[in-house]
Amino acid sequence: MPQLPTPNQTQTRPSETPLSELDRITELAGDLAGQFELVPLLERVLGHAVALLDCESGSISIVHETEGYYRKEVDQGVGCHEGQTFPLSEGLTGEIVKRRGTVILDRYASVPTGHIHPSDPRWGSAVIGVPIAWDGAIIGTFAIFSDGPGRAFTAAEASLVELFANHAAIAIMNSRLHQAAAAKEREAAVAGERERAVRDVHEAIGRSLGSLLLHLDRADKATPGKSPSTQHIDAARVLAHEALFETRRTVLGLGPSNLVGSTLEDAIRRELDRVEAVHPLDATLSVVGEPHELAPEVAHQVLMIVQEAVGNVLVHAHASTCRVGLFYNATGITAVIEDNGRGFDAAKRGPEGPSSPARLGLHGMAARAHFLRGDLSVNSTPGWGTSIRAEVPYSANGEVSRERWKVLVAGVQPMVRAGLVRLLETSEPSVQVMGELGSLEDLVESTSLLQPDMLVLDWVLLEQYTAAQQAGQTEDPVDRPLVAVVDHPSLEQLRLAAASGVRGFLSLASSPAEVARVVVAAARGDALLDGAVFTRFTEAAGNAATEEDQPARLTARELEVRDLLGQGLADKQIATRLAISVKTVEKHVGAMLRKTGARNRTMLAGLQRQDR
Repeated sequence: MPQLPTPNQTQTRPSETPLSELDRITELAGDLAGQFELVPLLERVLGHAVALLDCESGSISIVHETEGYYRKEVDQGVGCHEGQTFPLSEGLTGEIVKRRGTVILDRYASVPTGHIHPSDPRWGSAVIGVPIAWDGAIIGTFAIFSDGPGRAFTAAEASLVELFANHAAIAIMNSRLHQAAAAKEREAAVAGERERAVRDVHEAIGRSLGSLLLHLDRADKATPGKSPSTQHIDAARVLAHEALFETRRTVLGLGPSNLVGSTLEDAIRRELDRVEAVHPLDATLSVVGEPHELAPEVAHQVLMIVQEAVGNVLVHAHASTCRVGLFYNATGITAVIEDNGRGFDAAKRGPEGPSSPARLGLHGMAARAHFLRGDLSVNSTPGWGTSIRAEVPYSANGEVSRERWKVLVAGVQPMVRAGLVRLLETSEPSVQVMGELGSLEDLVESTSLLQPDMLVLDWVLLEQYTAAQQAGQTEDPVDRPLVAVVDHPSLEQLRLAAASGVRGFLSLASSPAEVARVVVAAARGDALLDGAVFTRFTEAAGNAATEEDQPARLTARELEVRDLLGQGLADKQIATRLAISVKTVEKHVGAMLRKTGARNRTMLAGLQRQDR
């Protein structure tokens, strides 16, 4: 940690004495005590530093070195794009990170790619730039500007700024720790209430499955012994018992039973044996390489990918053979599922359409692979079968991706809310449910506080929330994707919801798979509908075909984002290229999808460029 300058050093600025420096630092310590909100903390640190050096201008930036960008968090008297993000190759911050140390310049103009206009007085002023470091990593930068040309900063003054940079580092880390603790408290409170509601739901499911087993027993007794229906009744009874068993394990917080006490290979073999016993499909498993110890989460998600793929083969492929392969290499495991079925044309989004269960299954498998920081690829040719390949790292230390879609679930019926939350948490690893809410007031407050990526709302709260937005009663400027839960919707309701920014629809008849995948698709900018809602939209399309539809114009920034999408760039790369945030990129993509009617990003990138 840099030492406080000696009295001889501080005499270079007669307006400040050693006693006043001590007073400043003591006052700063008092300001920081018990404070955890980041921006006010940094404003105090910056204000004390600027005053102590008898200056008027300065700024503090937060650096995200691994992602390659930084954000101007606080500035005083600089007018230097506070709140905006820039790549680490630009500005004074870029020079600090490049040199990995303090930078003292006689003129800011010597910064190769600065952000201050030459007409600004600080263009010709001296500047001190100091890294804000923590545990060997640069987490921010601290800059102080002289009031005009003619002053040169000394090494002693730079050391003093380094001391304040250490205070800024403590403020940043304290704020992050406080935010993490507060988030855990909220999650614990929500989880407690949710578990209570889920147990209530489980009782209803358990009663239904118990009644189903009773009727199956009665049907078995009433069926002649040699009837071909007997084997179907037996298979249904086995599946009902398994569903009841797994439901109980889920409510108790236990993992899938088919991986308890066994390896991934054994679990897949049992799954394939069960499939062969019930369906006319020749299913085989091959294991290549030395099996590696897998983290429980990795084994679970790979098993779910295999089960989903085999399920698609049974329902959609019309195949006679299915081969599953597990390949172990130096860095990870690859699961390959191949069939000799009818295949599909990926460019046309499959024979059943974009909202078919097969297409939804692919979305779910891709989400699971992404959750493990892996990749999923699909190769299919009509008439020649399909091959699905999922490659994921071992992650033997149990660490998996934390880049999950943050979702708020809101509705007036507690049981429906609890059911949606449980389905998303247990069936979709790429989704993190941040809370479940029952009123508009809670929804508005939680959206502003938690900043979710998207909202899942029932019709009552959807109408209230969109009305509040139109009336300017919400302080949240972010245009988030919405998913509406509406049973038996009218065409007018569908049109109104779509005009309100809804990217997905669910009904009370939606299956667990449809719930999870419609939510993920909406978060990614796509639009998936469950079967009933899709049918109503199809009916409406014929009526709307004769109506004139003036296409909405895209803004200049939206056109830039679309051009970069067409080049295959990811959101983070687009944000860096355009010097905007990732959230802003997602907002522009969502707006373009609504304006153009494109179903996903691929279709959006392929559209012909519109006139501005």
